[in-house]
Amino acid sequence: MRGHSSVHDAPDEAINWRIVRSLFPYLAEFRGRLFLALGLMGLAKLATVLVPLALKYIVDHFEDSGTDALVTVPVALVVAYGLLRFGGTLFGELRDAVFVRVAERAMRRAALRVFEHLHRLELSFHLARETGGLARDIERGTSGISFLLRFMVFNILPTIIEIAMVAVILLIAVGPVFTLTVIIAVAAYIAWSVWITEWRTRFVREANQRDNESNTRAIDSLLNYETVKYFGNEGFEARRYDEGLATWEQARTKNVLSLVLLNSGQALIIAGAITVMMLLAASRVASGQMSLGDLVMVNAYMIQLFMPLNFLGFVYREIRQSLANIERLFGLLEKPVQVEDRPDAPDLEVTSGQVRFEQVAFHYQPERPILADVSLEIPAGHKLAVVGPSGAGKSTLARLLFRFFDVTDGRITIDGQDIREVTQQSLRRAIGVVPQDTVLFNSSIRYNIAYGDPEASEEAILRAVHLAHLDDFIERLPDGLDTVVGERGLKVSGGEKQRIAIARMLLKDPPILVFDEATSSLDSGSEKAILQALNEVSARRTTLVIAHRLSTVKDAEQIVVLDQGRVVERGTHRELLARNGAYARLWQHQQEHEPTTANASPNAGD
Repeated sequence: MRGHSSVHDAPDEAINWRIVRSLFPYLAEFRGRLFLALGLMGLAKLATVLVPLALKYIVDHFEDSGTDALVTVPVALVVAYGLLRFGGTLFGELRDAVFVRVAERAMRRAALRVFEHLHRLELSFHLARETGGLARDIERGTSGISFLLRFMVFNILPTIIEIAMVAVILLIAVGPVFTLTVIIAVAAYIAWSVWITEWRTRFVREANQRDNESNTRAIDSLLNYETVKYFGNEGFEARRYDEGLATWEQARTKNVLSLVLLNSGQALIIAGAITVMMLLAASRVASGQMSLGDLVMVNAYMIQLFMPLNFLGFVYREIRQSLANIERLFGLLEKPVQVEDRPDAPDLEVTSGQVRFEQVAFHYQPERPILADVSLEIPAGHKLAVVGPSGAGKSTLARLLFRFFDVTDGRITIDGQDIREVTQQSLRRAIGVVPQDTVLFNSSIRYNIAYGDPEASEEAILRAVHLAHLDDFIERLPDGLDTVVGERGLKVSGGEKQRIAIARMLLKDPPILVFDEATSSLDSGSEKAILQALNEVSARRTTLVIAHRLSTVKDAEQIVVLDQGRVVERGTHRELLARNGAYARLWQHQQEHEPTTANASPNAGD
């Protein structure tokens, strides 16, 4: 994924156990629950380990009692055996019930932290991201956190404890040879599992990456549904998607085949260990060195031991995969924030709303300057229009005012306050924008308008609808304001989306307005009506207008002409025409190629 390729391209060694340590703070919120769960885990393992021992005494009793066994079998042993089996299960279930809140809350906290961090990242990250792959990274990473916490604490640790307890019991009950056999078998099993799992992690990573790529292609194609139809490229898109699925299929195949090798080796080690133990036990029973109960106990312990050990192999494989997934998630958190509030930054205090650009310069790369030595002032309550050819840097001014980026040189002030010295939240609260390309949430029209002020009353929303001239449109809809606009607003026209954006801005009611080609998607009739409303709203507010059609900004108090990132002219519409310079040439060009603009009504923005 371009947005964080450094995570994707990391070598296998990049996954390390520091990720596990980084999860510990998430456990602190429910420390009491964690200790209670650990206590229940200890009781569950103790009960489980004592089951074969109880079984041994029952069998030995039958062997010693002979024909009187049915009469003399002690009820206490049988009841104890049953209680131990039930206790092992009961304490395990109680442990899971106590710990579930811990794991789920940790997953929630991590997901929220990543979500908030993504919103703090600069605009360039989001312009470069691939949404499908990013969504998969978050989904798999948060699930991996829950799995890792649950199984690290309640599978690996208790299995190790159980192995130690079984080894001690066998050492005391039947001798060191059996204990040594268990230790060797467990060591061989763990060594094989770790070695093969480390080797096959590359296939897990590759499968995840191919899955992201194919998912990204699918989502990108579906988001551009209309473009695909315009060019009749359904077959081309299907082939591209299938190419991604083919590479994912190959990666998954390698993953599964390597898993076969791992499982086969584990099964061989388990079978070999059980065979050796049973041969030793059988020979000792035959020679009278061990009782029949000892044989049953050894067999029960081997089955009981290797069942969780076999699960331990699965858990370790899944932990390695979870670590790979969490690594990608935490890689997003490690992405540095380029635009940050300074420590203890105050809120912006808007008194009059005066905006100044003072010798502002900006570039993405030093060799490609976007703006150079741009100085302009928008007095409080006045309207300033910025015009110029495409690529002149007009929209960059609005992005810098919003602090989507920080200026490379110079400064931008509002009422004398450098916007880099105040909080971004208070800065953006003071500015309302109507962009050229309006993107809506996949929800109702009401939700999209109320996004300007989520606490607004129904009356305020209806007033914004009226000012944006949406009344007639909404009245024609069967569901009215509850009509769902579809993903990115695809169910409504460009003009309707623009009017919804205008209503949203009007509901926000900020002291500073930015119109970036705000009426570009409207027909002439709607444009005239909405421009009149915008003129009424902007009359008492500081307004920055980014415009392409010059006829829509003739009434601006000042017009600034940008060309190649520099201010080349400034003045009123009449003054600039009289100079017969860059503005006059743009005006003449538009009059020749867009004669209808001559009759357009002056407006607050475009």
